[in-house]
Amino acid sequence: MEMEPDVWAHPDLRAAVAVEDWPALLKGWRKLTRSSQSKLGALVGLAQPDISAIENRRREVTSVEVRQRIIEGLGVPAELLGGAGIKMPLPSLVLPGLVADPETDRLRRVGEGGTRLDVASLEAMERLLAAHRRAEDTLGSRVMNGVVATQFAAVAGHYDQARGPLADRLVKLMAEYAQFLAWMAQDQDNAPVALGWFDRSYDWALESGYGDMAATTMSMKAHLAWSNGNGRRCIRLGEAAASTAGVSEATRAMAVQMAGRGHALEGHADDAYRRLEEAQGIIANASDAPPWLYFYGESWFAAQRGMADLHLKNWGSAIDKLVVGLTGFAPDFRRDRAWYGSCLAHAYAGAGETEAAFSTALGIINDASEIGRPHAWGELHTVAALLLRRGAQEGRELVDALADLD
Repeated sequence: MEMEPDVWAHPDLRAAVAVEDWPALLKGWRKLTRSSQSKLGALVGLAQPDISAIENRRREVTSVEVRQRIIEGLGVPAELLGGAGIKMPLPSLVLPGLVADPETDRLRRVGEGGTRLDVASLEAMERLLAAHRRAEDTLGSRVMNGVVATQFAAVAGHYDQARGPLADRLVKLMAEYAQFLAWMAQDQDNAPVALGWFDRSYDWALESGYGDMAATTMSMKAHLAWSNGNGRRCIRLGEAAASTAGVSEATRAMAVQMAGRGHALEGHADDAYRRLEEAQGIIANASDAPPWLYFYGESWFAAQRGMADLHLKNWGSAIDKLVVGLTGFAPDFRRDRAWYGSCLAHAYAGAGETEAAFSTALGIINDASEIGRPHAWGELHTVAALLLRRGAQEGRELVDALADLD
């Protein structure tokens, strides 16, 4: 069987190799080469059920022998592999309309000494980070994490040579990279790694006088607390972020809404709605949003209010607001659409609208499986359990649909 000649130039495969994500690698390779699990198994010396178990993350690739079989059987280029004595190249992630080679190339040239660190180089690095933030909305954190971590190492490698205003700008950029890496770790439910990156981001933000980023990292710690069901901590961190010196109005709005979500989690309806309304009023008049808040807007706030209603079991209001929010999300916001779609399915289930809950869940189940694990994926399991408790046939059907993708 003849492979596409540029199969190893594909960003998904390069990213999977970079972090040795074998399930993503096998699935991606089969998709690009239009191969069956049996044909892939024949190449790497594994039975079809073994390939299926690896792809669906029921079996981990832990042995050196199996790892080598995959590498040799699929012809993984040596330059994409990390390891002793091999310098990991700066990955390319060329996506039409998102990421172009020139930005990556300039970062590489600066690292190799071919181009000096200057304002133009820093601007190219900033554009690269902004592009990868948007790419993560579509590809998910599992794909993007290894690529961004390698790029961060290249950016941080210029710390010693930066002087004066360039040094401040570079440290600000390092703070932004650390915040993004923290977010991706948090998205994969890896709280210890997320907290480590948040602390790095906060330190660099203080070093460079970047109040906006200092507030953002604290606000995102509030989000982590919310994800872990700790409403009290979420409120405290959100309020602290909102009062940080040098915070922009847009970032303050993010912090205030986090405090509101914490109140909702604690069952404080009045405080929750008051803070969410305040946040929406702030963002409506804000004109200074930092680049990492590109997703902020009316749709996003509608979805946040819907989630607060979900916590408070105001099912009808949650449905209305989540529908409005989802309507305003661009199609390439796959991760967000999966998450808020799973929340909408939960709201329908809570309201007893079992058919709507089931159809909504099925509409986002593939994205939840591919880039919405563990959060959206876990929420769909919550929906299935709620439907089962209600005695709805749709609950069993959703369980079966989830099992097919597990």
